[in-house]
Amino acid sequence: MLVTRRGVKTSVGARRTLVIGVHLVLWTASLWLAFLLRFVFRIAPAYLDLISVWLPVLLGLRTCAFYQWGLFRGMWRYTGARDLMAIVQATTVGTLALTAFLVLVFGQFPRSILIIDWLAALTLVGGMRFTIRWLKKPNGQPADTKLQRIIIVGAGDAGEMLIREIQQRHAARFLPVGLLDDDPLKRGAQIHGVRVLGAIAELPRVAADGDVEEVIIAVPSARGQQMRRIVGLCKSAGVRFRTIPGLDELIDGTVNVNQLRNVAIQDLLGREAVELDMDFISSGMRGEVVMVSGAGGSIGSEICRQVCRFGPKALVLVERTENALFNVHRELEALRPEVPLVPCIADISDASRMEDLFDEHRPTIVFHAAAHKHVPMMEWNPGEAVKNNVLGTKTLADVASAYDVERFVMISTDKAVNPTSVMGVSKRVAEIYVQALSVRSHTKFVTVRFGNVLGSAGSVIPIFQEQIASGGPVTVTHPEMKRYFMTIPEASQLVLQAGMMGEGGEIFILDMGNPVKIADLARDLILLSGLKPDDDIEIRFTGVRPGEKLFEELSVASENADKTRHPKIFVGRFRPHSWESVQRHVADLVAIAQHHPADLRAKFREIVPEYKPAPLADQQATAAQVELRAVNE
Repeated sequence: MLVTRRGVKTSVGARRTLVIGVHLVLWTASLWLAFLLRFVFRIAPAYLDLISVWLPVLLGLRTCAFYQWGLFRGMWRYTGARDLMAIVQATTVGTLALTAFLVLVFGQFPRSILIIDWLAALTLVGGMRFTIRWLKKPNGQPADTKLQRIIIVGAGDAGEMLIREIQQRHAARFLPVGLLDDDPLKRGAQIHGVRVLGAIAELPRVAADGDVEEVIIAVPSARGQQMRRIVGLCKSAGVRFRTIPGLDELIDGTVNVNQLRNVAIQDLLGREAVELDMDFISSGMRGEVVMVSGAGGSIGSEICRQVCRFGPKALVLVERTENALFNVHRELEALRPEVPLVPCIADISDASRMEDLFDEHRPTIVFHAAAHKHVPMMEWNPGEAVKNNVLGTKTLADVASAYDVERFVMISTDKAVNPTSVMGVSKRVAEIYVQALSVRSHTKFVTVRFGNVLGSAGSVIPIFQEQIASGGPVTVTHPEMKRYFMTIPEASQLVLQAGMMGEGGEIFILDMGNPVKIADLARDLILLSGLKPDDDIEIRFTGVRPGEKLFEELSVASENADKTRHPKIFVGRFRPHSWESVQRHVADLVAIAQHHPADLRAKFREIVPEYKPAPLADQQATAAQVELRAVNE
């Protein structure tokens, strides 16, 4: 059926006329009720004459007040606390205006009638709206559809908002049978008619007694051990479980059913939400031309997303992989259409191409995230680590300095500290180069060093998930292998914060929290997949790979990391290197990049004395293999 614009307007106008008419009837009834109650249902003729004067004035004043508060436009089936507050305010204003009129015209009049009328009007108008809301059933599913019985963990603000939304919009799908909370003062209390049945530890019993199918974890502040405990109880109860976003993911502080998601590995790692100095970052980035190298990678693409929040003049995306550049460019176009994007397919080690880009776009801030990062792959291809991580960084930094870029932020790694791998030592050489260059340049060169990021391409999380999906085994190199982890958004946000803080030459070290055993990570992922470690999915230890360490470090003693203005960012003291020797060493590295790997490792060790390459790494791996055979046997 075709509905014209005039037809829509006529329909809306007719509905609004009906709504106003209903209110006029209710207000008339409230005034008559006030007179009847005041005079015990025996109204003298003189006071009947008063009604004929009061009523039209009252109706006119209340109609104006309700119109001003927008109370003729709402849909009564969605009436809530905010509407009730507006009704109270508009009714009060109408009554006060009538009082002023009566004082001016009559002087003397029975004031108690106004109070009774005010209460009666609130009861009739509010009652009518909430009755309509109660009578209107949700239209989601057929009446004979079985309701999904759920328990909500957390009887706080998030739990209250979730119950309210379920009752208003999803009552045909979900039936909250109870709440669980560890606060003893909440035991037995009710939220919107849903009772707090006990402590969280009672979840398996409550779930069994209530024939519960799903648990919703409504504790946005839950992290680490607390979330592990709740997930374990859900597993014991044999019920599905989901959670609401954490505090760092809730944009406007509201909670709704559409935000529910499966518990992710990030929820179990005990990380706190990052607090950024938004004004500080914005003041340094707004209106600037920002370039990001490696823009299609895990960290590079997230840095692009974060940069777009701060209103840059333009964002130049530098990436040598066509598909990765296509994907990030398309995503950012949809996400932030107001930010001008410049996609550039380019190799950072191509000096002439870099000069062309800088000459054309004149970036003032550069985030250098392009790098080869996989440790075993760089052990097998050490020359490529030199070309990308060392020569690429040198080329990009030199061009940035030549074009007087204001700020150059290099992304580094914890593997650059006392490195045992080619990847780690190549990043350490890159750190040394930009530190040495910073002394001679107007550009502020800053390095930010952190550990592993959850979910980045080629990291352990996607690999474990792939292995679990194929039925196992999940392969872990060593039972005691530990790594620092943070989420991609957290790492990228702190990179922006540190990058804007730097004055040149610093190595900023991000607080990665406590290191996590890779074996524990594997077990958590198996549990979150609804399976049991070692029963359903085998965990197999394969031995330390070439270049790997059991433990990673974020700084060395000689750097003496100090606190900064941000609690999660530390800064290492400057370690000077002769510019001439750095230039000579880097030139030698590039010259022998395609030579025998042993020559390359020897040169790396000359530049970075703390580098411990193979065969020492091979000896560690062999010793670990022997230990692992004993563990597996």
